Amino acid sequence: MAGRCSSTRSTRSFIGARRAIQVAFSIFVATETWLVPIEGWFVDRYGPRWVVTIGGALVAFAWVIDAVADSLPLLYLAAAISGIGAAGVYGTCVANALKWFPDRRGLCAGITAGGFGAGAALTVVPISAVIADYGYQTAFLWFGLGQGAIVLLMAQWLRAPEPAQIARHMVGRLRQSAHAFTPGEMLRTPVFYVLYIMFVMVAASGLMVTAQLAPIAKDFKIDGLPVNFLFISSTVLTTALVVDNILNGLARPFFGWVSDYLGRENTMAMVFAAGAASYWGLATLGHDPIAFILSAGLIYFTWGEIYSLFPATCTDLYGTRHAATNSGLLYTAKGAAVWLVPLASLVKSGTGSWDSVFMVATVMNLAVALAALFILKPMRSARQRRSADQTGTEAAQEAGS
Repeated sequence: MAGRCSSTRSTRSFIGARRAIQVAFSIFVATETWLVPIEGWFVDRYGPRWVVTIGGALVAFAWVIDAVADSLPLLYLAAAISGIGAAGVYGTCVANALKWFPDRRGLCAGITAGGFGAGAALTVVPISAVIADYGYQTAFLWFGLGQGAIVLLMAQWLRAPEPAQIARHMVGRLRQSAHAFTPGEMLRTPVFYVLYIMFVMVAASGLMVTAQLAPIAKDFKIDGLPVNFLFISSTVLTTALVVDNILNGLARPFFGWVSDYLGRENTMAMVFAAGAASYWGLATLGHDPIAFILSAGLIYFTWGEIYSLFPATCTDLYGTRHAATNSGLLYTAKGAAVWLVPLASLVKSGTGSWDSVFMVATVMNLAVALAALFILKPMRSARQRRSADQTGTEAAQEAGS
């Protein structure tokens, strides 16, 4: 009886710890997304250097708090501060790339956004090793200070392009708006909300796996199994995390580059259909260690590109002058999506398996793939024709005056 009570308390403790981590993750994503438009406003007016400098300092400070945190309030405070700092760094760098390279906007935004995934991939194994040898406090302290110092240093070379520098790059394959939409003007166009809903649906399905990969592997009873995969010899979960973050980082520049040639909507349709297949694969084949690694990797590869495709599409539509604020407003879709993540645990608890979660993600990705071709594409073409007519009218009025 005593053993059964002890087991029950242990299970409740594990579930409580999982929920606490999910709350911290949600707080981080919410602050990392919902404040991007405000930071973008400062970037559009004062340039990128100081926003990234302050963001790097906040990220380092948050990791130091994590190193000494001994309560949930401190953990949640660190998540909020790190989210604010990450928003300042990530949102600014992506927006600056959108402004500098309009003819290669997808590729350059993807390379910049890929730093998020690449940085995570490079640090999974070193951080795990430091935690194992010296404890998580040491890992948080030194990795936090190290990355903060690097960001502070690199921020000093950031600057926004001059109008003449942008003009030299304006020969591109994709139609782009000649009218610089203010955030208020953008929010009055229906196509923005189509983009927003599509972003929410794909981000929500991806975040469900991102936030729950360890519990999924544990429930499949394969998380701790040893595996040799390509150049990695470790457990299934650690290997999956490394592979996932590499593919997540590669997806952003790769599909951004593809979209510069094939078009944003055509690329979205292709990649989100492949994403639907990857969720189905995880549901049906994921109990096998190698299949789990491959399916999870394909999910990351077909999800991470939203951070290049959607900002590039937004800037194509609404111009570069307010690109940081406008793309930041669209990026809040990730903050809306994160609050759907806890529903995955509720669905799993109610059904007893992850299959229903994966099937919902499959349907959502298929729906967005179809919407890209049959809703977004015609709406965007119509919006850009009206924008061209508006710009021509304004130019004629200026010439007449």
